Amino acid sequence: MVAVKEITWEEAMSPDFGNPARIAWREAVAEIAAKAHDKLPECNGRVDSAVTMVLAGDVELLPDGTARVASQSNGQTVYHVVNGHCDCRDYEKAPHHFCKHRLSAAIARRAQELVKARVDAATPVSQPTQPPAPTTPLPEAPASVNVHLELAGRQVQLTLRDSDEGRLLARLEAVLQRFPLVVKPTDTPAQREGWCSKHGVQMRQNHKDGRSWWSHKTADGWCKGK
Repeated sequence: MVAVKEITWEEAMSPDFGNPARIAWREAVAEIAAKAHDKLPECNGRVDSAVTMVLAGDVELLPDGTARVASQSNGQTVYHVVNGHCDCRDYEKAPHHFCKHRLSAAIARRAQELVKARVDAATPVSQPTQPPAPTTPLPEAPASVNVHLELAGRQVQLTLRDSDEGRLLARLEAVLQRFPLVVKPTDTPAQREGWCSKHGVQMRQNHKDGRSWWSHKTADGWCKGK
């Protein structure tokens, strides 16, 4: 929670006209006084006197809810406002018993409450930092399979994982159909010497005049395997 700083009389009555506490206090007093004028037009003169007393620092709000208000005519006299009752002589004559002392105590108290409410609304409440939630590692998939594929002329290994073996095999089948096995032609094994690949028979080696060659006889004549 953020502590709310109460405005002291010293701050509210400070001669520093730029003091934020003084400005807030005087604005609150003026606002409450305007409402009092509207609600109690028959007490307008007493409301103005009450505002003067509040701004002069002549009103002391006590912790028990009562107030002490200094007399404007006699600096030695202090009036007590208790439960809406004032011990001054004007109390019995004032409309609705709203003498200037009772009005000043009410204006001071409500202005103080208004200032506190505005401070509370303008001050953000700090929230405790929540620790990050622990991350749970993902469980190991119960079924997995590796398959080697050729993509763009390169050999790659693809790993498929699933929690269901049947579903995993279906996925594997779909992958194999998409990437069929490419069978590369193997080199023709070297044929033994003197073998006629044309007719698939072994030829006979001939020698004459220092030359040698292979040939075999067919129905059409001699074949040299070419």
